[in-house]
Amino acid sequence: MDATDPEAPDATTRKAPSPYLKSRGLLIPKDGNIVTGRIRGALRKEGYEGKEANAVLKLVTEGDVVLELGAGIGYMSTLIAKKTRAARVVSYEANPALLPFIRDLHAANEVTNAEVRNALLADGPGEPVPFYVRHNILASSMERDANDMPVERVEQVERHDAHAVLAELKPTVLVCDIEGAEAHLLPPLDLSCLRAAVIELHPQWIGQAGVQRVFDAFHRAGLTYFPKLSDAKVVTFKKGW
Repeated sequence: MDATDPEAPDATTRKAPSPYLKSRGLLIPKDGNIVTGRIRGALRKEGYEGKEANAVLKLVTEGDVVLELGAGIGYMSTLIAKKTRAARVVSYEANPALLPFIRDLHAANEVTNAEVRNALLADGPGEPVPFYVRHNILASSMERDANDMPVERVEQVERHDAHAVLAELKPTVLVCDIEGAEAHLLPPLDLSCLRAAVIELHPQWIGQAGVQRVFDAFHRAGLTYFPKLSDAKVVTFKKGW
């Protein structure tokens, strides 16, 4: 067809590429600083946080209040808020550089029942702690020497009393991926308000003793290991099954 033909398609009317990719029906902003090649591929194949996602979609029921420790890019909180009938989702994320993306992700999916707090939980109140932000946002951490990437800036992150947060929220479901801190944070807490939990363990860092402390903490709270929705390092606990 002649490009000058008035019937020819006009390049200016072609549909612009979407600023989002899709994963499990969610819209994920195409932010190249966060949604990198590996993460992008996993999202498109619906394998990103796949084990945790499969568990929460079957565990979370109408009216649940979900407390998430370690929000990451905000995928799990968005999934729970959009794909279950949870009443409320409150997520804690220490990395301040991830907060804008999480909020954009919530907004893109019209999430209204999820909240993200830029803080970390501890066994009692305390002073803010330094967080080392790197150019690679996902490589940022609370450890100055965690890797060879230079630190661009240091942020002070609030430390919230985990006991007070549990008393405030009274969560019924806990979702936790905090890179090994589970072995120290969870055992001192009264987790009896929970009816279910999905925990990613990090035995490479916490060892057998740390894994046992986590199991013991949930057993004391009346929750039992639930193998049906557990897979490798992602373990599920449930009351009354």
